[in-house]
Amino acid sequence: MSGQVAAVILLAALLHAGWNALIKAGKDAFLTSVLAVSGAALISLAALPLLPAPAPGSWPMLCATTAIHYCYFGLMSAAYRHGDMSLAYPLMRGSAPLLVALASAPLLGEQLTAVQYAAVACISGGIFSMALARGGAVPAAAAATEPVPRQRRAVLYALLNACAIACYTLVDGVGARRSGSPLAYTMWLFVLTAAGLLAWTLPRRRAGFAAYAAAHWRAAALGGAGTLASYALSLWAMTVAPVAAVAALREISILFAAAIAVVFLHEKIIPQRYAAIALIACGAALMRYA
Repeated sequence: MSGQVAAVILLAALLHAGWNALIKAGKDAFLTSVLAVSGAALISLAALPLLPAPAPGSWPMLCATTAIHYCYFGLMSAAYRHGDMSLAYPLMRGSAPLLVALASAPLLGEQLTAVQYAAVACISGGIFSMALARGGAVPAAAAATEPVPRQRRAVLYALLNACAIACYTLVDGVGARRSGSPLAYTMWLFVLTAAGLLAWTLPRRRAGFAAYAAAHWRAAALGGAGTLASYALSLWAMTVAPVAAVAALREISILFAAAIAVVFLHEKIIPQRYAAIALIACGAALMRYA
């Protein structure tokens, strides 16, 4: 993987950690997610007339990944409701490249090297360490009532979401390559995803969503731009580098997310979790040299 491609992926990782912090910081994680996706869709609608349409062969991938993204945003919101970003984010993002690496050989014909196997081992060890670590995963107000059940639910939702992330990564790796225009592919993805999320949200929470959007419109602008740019850069990288390598290196975002969680969200991270985060990050970094 060239240095230029690696730099693009690291920028995507930083943007991804940033917009996830917006989701976690919002009062309602699901509505903040809908706002961010809607913001990305508005940007996309303005730009799509200037771009070539994705090739017809990529549209089945677009439909499939849109459905998977509905699950992704629901599970992400649930994980952040029950646990800290410093717990949920590394599990979601660290588990996904492991699954992608294991599936990419039989599904995409991309064989793992010895270094990639070492990276998978590091990521796996970090994931299990993160899941077994105790403390610092529950808001103080809830700690006296049921910290362990809440932490377990956060871990469960995060690991389920890792499966969703792995699925859409594999689908989009193929779709972006078939599209002939990774940027247009990405923008259509956000338009379709926003349409579905709004169709589900508005009939159920119309008044609440309107008030929430008026009070948190910055989340739509910043989160929308961040998530759109992050995923567009990642999909472009997947057209010039192995999907498994891109997916793993992108998870350096785990380090960015940990720093954001401590500095801006004022979360406390126990030493065991720092070690687990470092191990996951080391595994992702090894993919850079594969």
